[in-house]
Amino acid sequence: MTTYRVALLGGDGIGPEVCAVARRAVDASGERFGFDVDWDELPVGGTALEVTGDPLPPATLEACRDADAVLLGAVGGPRWDDPSAPKRPEDALLALRAELELFANLRPVRAHDALAGASPLRPEVRAGADMMIVRELTGGLYFGTPRGRSTQDGVESAVDTLRYTAPEIRRIVELGFDLAATRRGHLTSVDKANVLASSRLWREVVDEVAAGRPGVTVEHALVDSTAYLLLTDPRRFDVIVTENLFGDILSDEAAAVAGSLGLLPSASLGARVTPYGRFGLYEPVHGSAPQIAGQGVANPLAAVASAAMMLRLSLGQGEAADTLDHAVNRAVEAGPRTPDLGGSARTGDVEAFLLATIEAPVEVTA
Repeated sequence: MTTYRVALLGGDGIGPEVCAVARRAVDASGERFGFDVDWDELPVGGTALEVTGDPLPPATLEACRDADAVLLGAVGGPRWDDPSAPKRPEDALLALRAELELFANLRPVRAHDALAGASPLRPEVRAGADMMIVRELTGGLYFGTPRGRSTQDGVESAVDTLRYTAPEIRRIVELGFDLAATRRGHLTSVDKANVLASSRLWREVVDEVAAGRPGVTVEHALVDSTAYLLLTDPRRFDVIVTENLFGDILSDEAAAVAGSLGLLPSASLGARVTPYGRFGLYEPVHGSAPQIAGQGVANPLAAVASAAMMLRLSLGQGEAADTLDHAVNRAVEAGPRTPDLGGSARTGDVEAFLLATIEAPVEVTA
C-alpha cells in the first residue's frame, strides 16, 4: 500500500474545522482505493504566531518541504489585524509561496444549477459557466522590491513595486496554455497593457508562447473590462491567466458565479515533481471566517474539493479525486446546506453526507 506524506496546516478560524472534514474524506477514499496518508499536523498563521512568535515556524516550513503535498485551512483574523505589527499571519502565506516556489495558483469556478438561488447573478447569466483562473503567485506587487514605508520632511509615504521578468511570465503562461488545451481550447490573458509596462511585457510573452500553440485560441483583455464581463457574461471564459494582484481580485469576484466562497477550492503548484505528481499546496478560498469559527456551521465543501485537487495533481490518485468531486457535487445538488448556501445544516451534517457518498460502492466520473 502506498503511503503519502501530507503536511496539514489547519491555521486559524474555521481552518481546522474544514481541514478535519477534508482529512476524513481523504482517509475514506484511501480505504476504498488502497492507499494511506501520513498526516503531519503543524501550526501556521496567527495560531503559530501566538505560540512560537512566528507565523511560519521553521519546523512547519521544513515539514512542508519534506511532504508530497500540503493541505492548508486558512490564516488570519481580527486578533492579529494591527497594521503596525512586525509580523502578521498572512506573512506565512507569502513565505510559503516563496520558499516552496509555488508560482501558480489554480482556481476552478463552476456554476452549479442547484445553486442558482444562492448566486446574486441571474440564472440565465451564470448557467453553464465553467472556468479555470490561473494566477501568477510569486511575483508582482506582493513580492517586488523596494517596498515599505518612510517619512521625509514630515511627509509619510509608502511604496510597492510591480516587477515581472519574462521567464516568470512565460512559465505561468505556458501552464495556462497547457490547461486550456485539456479544456475548451480558449485562453484569456488579462493585463493592464494600456497603462503598465509590466503588462506590456506580459502581453508580448503571451504572444510569443501563442505562436507555438496553434490549438489554443488566445485573447488579450484588460482587467477592468474582465471584471465587468465576469459578472455579465461568465460563460465566455475558459482559462484566464493573469498576474498576482489581478488574479487575487478576479478569483474572489468569481465566487459570485459559483454562489459562495465556501465552494471554491484552489491549488498552488510549484516546479518540484515528486514520484506521484507535482508538489502543491491546496486550500479553500474562503479564508478564516472568524465570525463563525467554533460554531459548527462552516461549509467544508471547498476544503474537500481542494483535497480532491491534491489527490489528482500531487498524489496521482485520479479515481479517489473523482470520488471526492462526485461527493461534493452530490452535496451541492441534494445534500444538507450550511448557512452560507441558504440552509441551516451544520458542518457535521455535510460531513456525514460526504462520507456516505464516498464510501458508497458506485462508479463515478469527474
